[in-house]
Amino acid sequence: MANILVVDDELGIRDLLLEILNDEGHSVEVAENAAQARAARLRERPDLVLLDIWMPDTDGVTLLKEWSATGALTMPVIMMSGHATIDTAVEATKIGALAFLEKPITLQKLLKAVEQGLARGAIRKSVLPLAALPVLPLAEVGAVVGPAGVVVAEALQPSLQSFMLDKPLRESRDEFEKAYFEYHLVKENGSMTRVAEKTGLERTHLYRKLKQLGVDLSRGKRNAA
Repeated sequence: MANILVVDDELGIRDLLLEILNDEGHSVEVAENAAQARAARLRERPDLVLLDIWMPDTDGVTLLKEWSATGALTMPVIMMSGHATIDTAVEATKIGALAFLEKPITLQKLLKAVEQGLARGAIRKSVLPLAALPVLPLAEVGAVVGPAGVVVAEALQPSLQSFMLDKPLRESRDEFEKAYFEYHLVKENGSMTRVAEKTGLERTHLYRKLKQLGVDLSRGKRNAA
């Protein structure tokens, strides 16, 4: 399904994530330090990186800065740590990380973060090279989220929808959420049940949210026809 690079100096964490992600059908490469991560990134061109913050040689935030500064941040990166502060997590998302997962990472949060990270990466690749785009927010995974300015492709549609960074945060967030739900409605052919499953919302709450955002509920069915 996807090529995922796991970077963590703890053997137990690497083996656990390798097993879980392999079971999900992904191809997984592991690295125990920054040097191995650099080589794996060049060799495998991963679709997603799970990057530990605290490592003995070069820490994850420093490696993330290096990738960002050299134009090598061409894939979504999710930071992991059991000891990081909120300031460290926020710093990582400002540099370009999609989210921060706190250890011990639950299976549900891991799989949701990976699914949403891969989805964001696929959307951005369909519009512009990933390094040219701002950070995408990754919500509801126990994470510190990045800035809410994004450019996304509308599913199955040739048009693009852009979100300006100079608007108030609430307006930008509402615009993104509307585009997000419209994307899933089109992708799931208007099925509210599948959209609820994909977005992790209860159907009643999903209906209220779509109504609040002004989403046309018949849009996905029309596009599928």
